[in-house]
Amino acid sequence: MIHPNAQVSPGHGPDMGTPRRESEVEVTLEIDGLSVTVPAGTSIMRAAAGNDVNIPKLCATDSLEPFGSCRLCLVEIEGRRGFPASCTTPVEPGMKVRTQSPKLQDLRRNVMELYISDHPLDCLTCAANGDCELQDMAGVTGLREVRYGFDGDNHIHSAKDESNPYFTYDPSKCIVCNRCVRACEETQGTFALTISGRGFEARVSAGQDQPFMDSECVSCGACVAACPTATLQEKSIVEMGQPEHAVVTTCAYCGVGCAFKAEMKGGEVVRMTPYKDGLANEGHACVKGRFAWGYATHKERITKPMIRSKITDPWREVSWDEALDYAASEFRRLQAKYGVDAIGGITSSRCTNEETYLVQKLVRAAFGNNNVDTCARVCHSPTGYGLKQTLGESAGTQTFKSIEHADVILVMGANPTDGHPVFASRLKRRVREGAKLIVIDPRRIDIVDGPHVKATFHLPLRPGTNVAMVNALAHVIVTEGLLAQAFIAERCEDRAFAQWRDFVALPENSPEAVSVVTGVPAEDIRGAARLYATGGNAAIYYGLGVTEHAQGSTTVMGIANLAMATGNVGREGVGVNPLRGQNNVQGSCDMGSFPHELPGYRHVSDTLVREEFEAAWGVTLQAEPGLRIPNMFDAAIHGSFKGLYCQGEDIVQSDPNTQHVAAAMEAMECIVVQDIFLNETAKYAHVLLPGTTFLEKDGTFTNAERRISRVRRVMAPLPGMADWEVTIELAKRLGYEMPYAHPSEIMDEIARLTPTFHGVSYARLDEAGSLQWPCNDEAPDGTPIMHVDAFVRGKGRFIITRYVPTDEKVTPRYPLLLTTGRILSQYNVGAQTRRTHNVHWHDEDRLEIHPHDAQERGIKDDDWVGIRSRAGETVLRAVLSERMQPGVVYTTFHFPESGANVITTDNSDWATNCPEYKVTAVQVLPVVQPSAWQAKYSSFNRTQLELLDAARNPAEPVSAK
Repeated sequence: MIHPNAQVSPGHGPDMGTPRRESEVEVTLEIDGLSVTVPAGTSIMRAAAGNDVNIPKLCATDSLEPFGSCRLCLVEIEGRRGFPASCTTPVEPGMKVRTQSPKLQDLRRNVMELYISDHPLDCLTCAANGDCELQDMAGVTGLREVRYGFDGDNHIHSAKDESNPYFTYDPSKCIVCNRCVRACEETQGTFALTISGRGFEARVSAGQDQPFMDSECVSCGACVAACPTATLQEKSIVEMGQPEHAVVTTCAYCGVGCAFKAEMKGGEVVRMTPYKDGLANEGHACVKGRFAWGYATHKERITKPMIRSKITDPWREVSWDEALDYAASEFRRLQAKYGVDAIGGITSSRCTNEETYLVQKLVRAAFGNNNVDTCARVCHSPTGYGLKQTLGESAGTQTFKSIEHADVILVMGANPTDGHPVFASRLKRRVREGAKLIVIDPRRIDIVDGPHVKATFHLPLRPGTNVAMVNALAHVIVTEGLLAQAFIAERCEDRAFAQWRDFVALPENSPEAVSVVTGVPAEDIRGAARLYATGGNAAIYYGLGVTEHAQGSTTVMGIANLAMATGNVGREGVGVNPLRGQNNVQGSCDMGSFPHELPGYRHVSDTLVREEFEAAWGVTLQAEPGLRIPNMFDAAIHGSFKGLYCQGEDIVQSDPNTQHVAAAMEAMECIVVQDIFLNETAKYAHVLLPGTTFLEKDGTFTNAERRISRVRRVMAPLPGMADWEVTIELAKRLGYEMPYAHPSEIMDEIARLTPTFHGVSYARLDEAGSLQWPCNDEAPDGTPIMHVDAFVRGKGRFIITRYVPTDEKVTPRYPLLLTTGRILSQYNVGAQTRRTHNVHWHDEDRLEIHPHDAQERGIKDDDWVGIRSRAGETVLRAVLSERMQPGVVYTTFHFPESGANVITTDNSDWATNCPEYKVTAVQVLPVVQPSAWQAKYSSFNRTQLELLDAARNPAEPVSAK
């Protein structure tokens, strides 16, 4: 339970927490004269901790398996010789345990003396002072002096490793407790750390005695969190000292939605530590959430409103009132001149549910139209459409923890180790425990054949052939009699199933026929299908490699078909699980950010639904859907769409066919951008409103599990106003009042108007920690697993998924297929992570190309290459990689100057207009200079930075730059 103010003590080392329940059989024993009853298999230490008896320890934590190396947790057991370690000794019926005695005290003091004899005497100046378990245990054991000298073998003078930008490794302070090594293995699954040497020479080693930055370490921070001394220490703690209070909040990076304690000194963040009671992450983190939060106070933050008449004019810093008055007057002018539909808005998947709800309300109630869309349009809109059609709800079915019960895990079009690393750690752990893994991806991603996780099947299909692959898997399941007949008969529509069954059984869908299309051997397709259908609990996890295709919605429906056909829906360890890319993609969809849907995925044409919102909002709403983002661009170029309010999205960098998007921006007369930096979209803006980071917000995010979690303000908004307040003030100037005093009141309105949120409030979230929707009278504690007894739509609906080849085809002129993705250290368009030390790992986007394709073109590692498509051309440096299959190249899109989306086309999903980022026909050749677009971008970018600088330094004219 989290107290409503959510202020908690800063971290002070792991505690033993609640005992792990390994069995329902209970055992009663006696600990220090106290009768204790715990589940069988519980260790003595956990049994004691659960009854407020604290046994001294150093190597034990509540998040790692027992190890028994420190010898501090020794106890006495009546009738047993010796002094067993309580962390590794299971309880037995009738056992009588003593945790304190003169002999135990003497043994523990001697053990501590040995530890301290090989430890620097700098406790008063150590960065961990006040947060060091070694100091604590010295006090607990009563150690006051050390009899042993420091002249013999020891590692007190070992050199520090400062290579990692976020933490330091000081081996002189290492007590070789193994906690960091075990955290790297058990929690993260990277196995980057080992213990090298013996005796006094033993120490923690990264890789093969490498600096941390040269090893396989992924900087998740698990080792730092596990370390009981200052051996592994955040550099922020070294610089700023220990925090004095902490606030629980939610990470603003990917869709995992990790809970963190923001540990503070006054209004300054000292460190972010993963919160053990966070149900999405259970105390784990990745390099982004754990360390890459420095962008919040970066010197490039926009903190003052600015306006200008034309994008060639210098910016002018103004007051909030002047900026908002100007924006409102321009929007009114445009509507008066061009019509009510001439303006629209874009909500953000980085902003809170409450902020997103307000923006769509602003568009519908104050603008008077439905021209509102969100970045989910270009990532997971096919998920919403496909799952709604088949299962009845536009969201994933499981919790992340559900994977612990999976026997077969199918990952399609997702790269969890880079995009969703905390979930990837869960996945890898389950595979190490014996689950079978199927990976469907054109690229040989880490989980295919990593050093400690290997896929049973890797199906490296050609980009654009997802539907054919899903149909082939279904063909095997149908024709080999692997269907879950009882489940289908009870839970699914008979006629739709029969039509689908007959369709997938056609010879055109056989693995042998599909092999020609996908390039994957038929026997591998058959093997994967049999494993998925017969291997026990089977779960599907998919990402943008499924949705960002011309047939993205079709593939999502095909995935749902597979799950229904095998009965893998509605219980732990199974399901259909979209891995959402941004922190609040799910929430932005839930809140009614699409032009055809009001909050709760209810269509604007539904008269009863519309009347409910009209009564609550006091306005008349349009019954026709508004413009989608691509439609806005086209209408702008054609002259009918003239104004845009864009909160927290960088559409110029993130949307496909950059030159088309830029042309649309240039055609508009008033663009209002609200963001934390001068991003690529803001360079085309006429009004720039400062945004706030998650550290400055109160509100909620909804992660990929449908988990609604609190975001809590830990520092004052640098611009002086929070994002939700800005939207309210803009609406007021447009003649529409939204009288909220706090984001909690916005959530109360969301709950009143959205059936799946009826039971959600800040009080309930503070009490429960988080809630998964639907949360209402039928499910007051939320819904971890969807579709348990019946599908939301009633009967599950099988849908025929006919494979239609993409229009984007290779030709002699464009012989390669480009696909895109992300990398661990960077996030989306990079606006946040590029302004942190994460650039040490990835400071430019590069093009991965198979050595065979490179050799044919005379390309070597690090060569500059031009990538030309039907949409445009850019230049990147090449990386030769056998991760790629011949004929396919790959790049990331984290840096604007790379121009990755200059070459992606405007082909899109037939149902949702989600762009086909994953399939672009290109030619790649060596070059010696940037592309024409990059030269133009460089000039434009330089000018816009000068115009910004002119606003901040008005005494210095632009011409002098």
